[in-house]
Amino acid sequence: MADLANCDRCDKVFVKTSRSICADCMKEEDKKFQIVYDFIKKRENRQATIPEIVEATEVEEGVILQFVKDKRLRSSQFPNLSYKCERCGNPITKGKICEDCSNDITSELRHQQEIEQVNKRVREERTRTYFTKK
Repeated sequence: MADLANCDRCDKVFVKTSRSICADCMKEEDKKFQIVYDFIKKRENRQATIPEIVEATEVEEGVILQFVKDKRLRSSQFPNLSYKCERCGNPITKGKICEDCSNDITSELRHQQEIEQVNKRVREERTRTYFTKK
């Protein structure tokens, strides 16, 4: 059975499929995508940055960023399309965090696991130790 939902953009009731926006908003998004794509597919515009695309096409930056995140616009074809790492703000072209932040988090997790293992060993040694009264 199909679910009814309110469109995330216009709040209109619609039958929800895989997307959280209605058909009208999806058509509008597809028009914006076509405008952006037509602009950057020209050889002289392939190196354009997102602010330059916004200025030339008048499509909102958030919409263009979503196209990049959804991989509708690929950084392999358009190398200057990037967005900010959610942790440090450095430009990235895939995922949510950059490689440096990913390595930092992994290192911190390993360190925390080592601390937990040492603490566990200390607790185990304490339970096996017997004390006598004099």
